Amino acid sequence: MKFGVDIPTCLAGMAYPVPFAGADEVVRIAVEAEQLGYDEVAGNDHLSTQQFVRQAWQAPPDYYEPLIMLATIAARTSVVRLGTGILVLPMRDPVLLAKQVATLDQISGGRVNLAVAAGGYRDEFESVVPDLADASRSDLMAEGIDALRVLFEQPRSTFEGKYRRFVDVESYPKPVQSPLPIFSGGNATGALRRAGERCDGWLPAKIGPAEIGEGRERIAQYARAAGRDPAAITIGLQTVVCIADTAEQAREKFERSTFELFRGSLSNTMMKGVDLDKYLSDNLIGTPEEVCAKAAAFDAAGLDGFYATLFVADTVDEMLGQMRRFAQHVIPEFRDRHAEATNSR
Repeated sequence: MKFGVDIPTCLAGMAYPVPFAGADEVVRIAVEAEQLGYDEVAGNDHLSTQQFVRQAWQAPPDYYEPLIMLATIAARTSVVRLGTGILVLPMRDPVLLAKQVATLDQISGGRVNLAVAAGGYRDEFESVVPDLADASRSDLMAEGIDALRVLFEQPRSTFEGKYRRFVDVESYPKPVQSPLPIFSGGNATGALRRAGERCDGWLPAKIGPAEIGEGRERIAQYARAAGRDPAAITIGLQTVVCIADTAEQAREKFERSTFELFRGSLSNTMMKGVDLDKYLSDNLIGTPEEVCAKAAAFDAAGLDGFYATLFVADTVDEMLGQMRRFAQHVIPEFRDRHAEATNSR
């Protein structure tokens, strides 16, 4: 089981208050994550402030570009993987993005995981790329992933899609990794299909073990239909962590945090039909013992890792405290299980 941290590149005003972390503090969080034994740090992606954030906060939040932030982190770390959790692909030009990601993979020595999704906020998409306001984001996702593959893998690249096209692009250097892992982010059917047909992994958000198991089976069906090996597709999850001495304290901490605003902002998209009780049950919220039991249920459902994990906090110090507590009580439990399973073979 792998464990990652969603560093707060673009989370102020959403999961965290405004202001939250300065640029130096984002790097500090990532460096400590590596020291604590986390496998990955991931930055999420916003190019403009969403309407719900503008309505909730008087001052605009600082949104740090995730790939530049990860490049800075690469220079301060040595083994932790560098992910996006997630990057909004329809807002990104694939030729420029391929160059950025390949450069990051080069300077980090091949440590990049690229998770991409359509994005949860249509208003942001339409503000950033108004010429594509009527475009299908699902089609943009498929074209973007295919275009990246061509740019990463072909000596000279030509691509002709409905929305994306380029001719005879010679993009070097290539990524160190071949193939560079691309994860399909999101909970919807399109995300599952893209994971099975096109990607190296699936990264849904804030769902429970039952949905992980169901999604794993559906991805396997899509993969087999596309002539791919389902076993080669990694199943990850972006979950929420809130650890306290009692279940009541954990629930109370969550409910009075900014995460309730974040959860509500997704009530018509990925969190549609998910009430608070189910949300608290599906995510890693509770005592250390309860969180370990929940993580074990995900492990049994076929989850490979908790990537881009969100830690409930109102300050950077509180976030680091949650990270430390999780690293102390949860990560060793699953490292030990893996060691025991390996030794028993």
